Amino acid sequence: MPSYPRILITPGEPAGIGPDITIKMAQKAWDAKLVVVGDPDLLTSRAKLLNLPLTLKEWNDRTAAHQPGELSILPIALNQPVVPGILNTANAEYVINSLTLATDYCLQKKAEAWVTGPVNKSILNQAGYAFTGHTEFLAERCQTKSVIMLFVAPQMKVALITTHLPLSQVADAISQEKISTIITLLHRELIKRFNITNPRILVCGLNPHAGEQGHLGREEIEIIQPALQELRAQHIDVIGPLPADTLFTEKYLIQADAIVAMYHDQALPVVKYLGFGNAVNVTLGLPIIRTSVDHGTALDVAGTQQADPGSLEAALRLALQLSF
Repeated sequence: MPSYPRILITPGEPAGIGPDITIKMAQKAWDAKLVVVGDPDLLTSRAKLLNLPLTLKEWNDRTAAHQPGELSILPIALNQPVVPGILNTANAEYVINSLTLATDYCLQKKAEAWVTGPVNKSILNQAGYAFTGHTEFLAERCQTKSVIMLFVAPQMKVALITTHLPLSQVADAISQEKISTIITLLHRELIKRFNITNPRILVCGLNPHAGEQGHLGREEIEIIQPALQELRAQHIDVIGPLPADTLFTEKYLIQADAIVAMYHDQALPVVKYLGFGNAVNVTLGLPIIRTSVDHGTALDVAGTQQADPGSLEAALRLALQLSF
């Protein structure tokens, strides 16, 4: 690895706060080579709007560690000029191209890690791209069958069995095989990435009160419990299924290295309540390191100096940690 890790940054949706928080983050010194994959004119114009200094320079491996007010850049041109806060389907291609280039650079070992800013899924789909989220995009691009969406907050680490699905499809998407695969991968990645020797993993039930012994649903009895028994036989320390309404309390959190939730909004409201602005989304199971912010594009404050770079900075810190 180079003396300073090479960290790619994709600001995401150009009309959102991604460019703003990237520029704000760049005002600090970092022990890394920060490389933005994006449009130079977009960054320059947004920096002027924010009244912040920004010098862009061509990236090469001789570049020194990041200096405040500077950014190296891998240029990708917008299709049309951007108005902060106004989505434009014409620039969806730009977003997809930036994600594709960043993925390929990491796969080719031209960068040690990648930090992603927020994208707007609806505008990408309106433009004709079947885009569910970064996690699914990366799994396909990296040709990786099983990946995990893990949220890292100061108080907890939470992994999801299902990711971006309508609630009506969640129960059908949960299987004994899927739970076993995800938790086995999570156990391995907690050891490999986070240096946790013997991870203890707490698992949510799917139904209220974890099914009340079958009276409120049988998924716990027929799917989740058998999966956890299989994992225990492999000497993986799993506890559950536990009711989600009590699992996210201090009594349980202090004894857990990670929590596994069955679906997106079973866990994310708690994670964001406790750690919003400091939480980080990590995709585990990939051959590359990718971290991300815990928030959306915030179109209403783009270009207004109100965007908080806290989550992007937390994502960069974790990317640096995972790079070593």
